[in-house]
Amino acid sequence: MPLPLASELDSSSDEKASTVTAPDLVLMLLGLMLLMWAPPCEPTVLHLTARPSQPVEGSSVTLTCNTRVPLGNLDVSLQFRFFRNGQVLWPGWSSSAELQLPTVWREDTGSYWCEGKTTASRVTRSSRVQIQVQRVPVCNVSLETQPPGGQVQKGQRLALVCEVATGTGDITFLWYKGALGLSLETKTQRSLAAKFEIAAVGDSDTGKYYCAADNGYGPSLSELVSVTVRIPVSRPVLTVRAPGAQAEEGDMVELRCEAQSGSPPILYRFYHKNITLGRSSAHAGGGASFNLSLTAEHSGNYSCEADNGLGARRSEAVPLSVTVPTEDRRERLASGILEGLLGILGPVILAVCCCGLKKRLGRRPSRSPCRSPPSPVPSVSSYVNSPAPLQGQSMYENVNVVCGDEVYSLVYRTQQEQPPAVPPRRTRVEDQDASAIYFRLKNANVTDEDYEDTM
Repeated sequence: MPLPLASELDSSSDEKASTVTAPDLVLMLLGLMLLMWAPPCEPTVLHLTARPSQPVEGSSVTLTCNTRVPLGNLDVSLQFRFFRNGQVLWPGWSSSAELQLPTVWREDTGSYWCEGKTTASRVTRSSRVQIQVQRVPVCNVSLETQPPGGQVQKGQRLALVCEVATGTGDITFLWYKGALGLSLETKTQRSLAAKFEIAAVGDSDTGKYYCAADNGYGPSLSELVSVTVRIPVSRPVLTVRAPGAQAEEGDMVELRCEAQSGSPPILYRFYHKNITLGRSSAHAGGGASFNLSLTAEHSGNYSCEADNGLGARRSEAVPLSVTVPTEDRRERLASGILEGLLGILGPVILAVCCCGLKKRLGRRPSRSPCRSPPSPVPSVSSYVNSPAPLQGQSMYENVNVVCGDEVYSLVYRTQQEQPPAVPPRRTRVEDQDASAIYFRLKNANVTDEDYEDTM
């Protein structure tokens, strides 16, 4: 069978293509109408928000990726991730539409966006949001010392703490000494306080200090703080200054105590045999003196003590011998012996006298009819001043030897006299009963019978 020619094949294909039936045209028109009337397939839309929109350094920020899903895709689940300046903030995808930044700083300022991914791995990106982190300038800068008060002992540690009340971001702290502002130290850190330390202070560290703080808005200065380096007192030296080469009783001596080094004020105490004599203060430093009037009891060792609050130091003991003159020594010796004898014999004599007195009072006196009273002393009439002698009779009773060689007698007198023509003058014994006059007889000769009456 012969093959068809090329011209014949072309003519047959044209005939098939040109023959289109009516039903085919209807189907084509219906398809076009369906495409025109069907709703468009809207993609998922993402929108990023930040709270707060203008955060302050040190605060937190919450990023939220809001979604708008078409009505036909409500059951679509999404996963999210967040970006800042092209860098992903959290590795991997998360099912949470929120991301919290606990602390933001000025360097966190930039452009943020989020992305969402469907289960079909279709990724949608939100629009960009610009976040500007605000910085708070430093203010209320203060400088404190440790130990407090600026008083530090030589060789100890001193800390200068510079602190700001408010301020964010990296803060640069600077320390200065003196009015000319000698720079001591510089530190930059993200905190409200910084510390500068001197391990062991010396004499040259005494002075005034201040600090400054700056976080980009200009430095803010603190007030001046005084630092005083205190030196403990050295061992004091005691000097005894007497008027002569030998200290004698009655001399006025000067006790001079002085510490060669030590911060004022210094309190000095003076001692004699560890007994405090007195104290004196040296407010500007140096030494102090104490004056003492010597007696024989002031012989012995003397010392002094210096104290400025950093520890007390005591001097070496200095002996002092007080010389007593010879005459005064004899008088003191005799006085001492007499005082000793009186101290020993006095109680014995008092006891004997008291015992005799008790016995005498315990017995009633007895009279002897054979005894005749002694003749009265002629001088008794001198106690009564009358123009004529009195007619009377004297009676003696209770003649006793009380102590020593003295005799006491009680005299009773009875008298009769004529009333005088002229009233007699009053005498020294006026208004006294004659029976109550006592006589004291010196050096009386007492017989054995008198002693018996006393017993």
